[in-house]
Amino acid sequence: MTEREKMLSGALYDTSDAELYERRKEAHILNEQYNATREDEKEKRTAILKRLLPHIDETAFLQGPLHFDYGDNTYFGKNFYANFNLTVLDCAAVTIGDNVMIGPNCSIVTAIHPLTAQERNYRFKDDGTPYTVEYAKPVTIGDNCWIASNVTIIGGVKIGNGCVIGAGAVVTKDIPDNSLAVGNPCKVIRQITEKDKLFKN
Repeated sequence: MTEREKMLSGALYDTSDAELYERRKEAHILNEQYNATREDEKEKRTAILKRLLPHIDETAFLQGPLHFDYGDNTYFGKNFYANFNLTVLDCAAVTIGDNVMIGPNCSIVTAIHPLTAQERNYRFKDDGTPYTVEYAKPVTIGDNCWIASNVTIIGGVKIGNGCVIGAGAVVTKDIPDNSLAVGNPCKVIRQITEKDKLFKN
């Protein structure tokens, strides 16, 4: 297996791998280019996103600034919206459904580092190149979800359809469909029902 294949499969991988480094470098440059554009520079923004996020639908809107580690490991449904300061460490697949809205200062973090310092700290190859080993777990966000401001979603989590994740939540476990979930760690406080509709007709 290549280091990229290991990374996407959830196995331990070498972060200094040349293929991974080159894609991260390209993605980080594209992040910077996008973040330097204005909202009304639509053609320029679209061209950058096509390179950074090849699996994005044309209906998406990302306010920026944005920060993707790879970009090509994130898959978007239709009508995606992200407010300011979206960060996605997509070392594993990030799959986002249709009609998902994300508030400001949110992070989706698939990367996982070893708990023990001996395994987590930098290592050095024979030529002196520093590297670390880590692994990643995918994140899935279902259709029709609202992720409020300052939410962090940790690798390995699946958020069901129709969920609302409250501001400041840290999502460490799966959230079932149609849940209102809040807190750190994020917990379901109740189901979202017809009674929550503002328009009663």
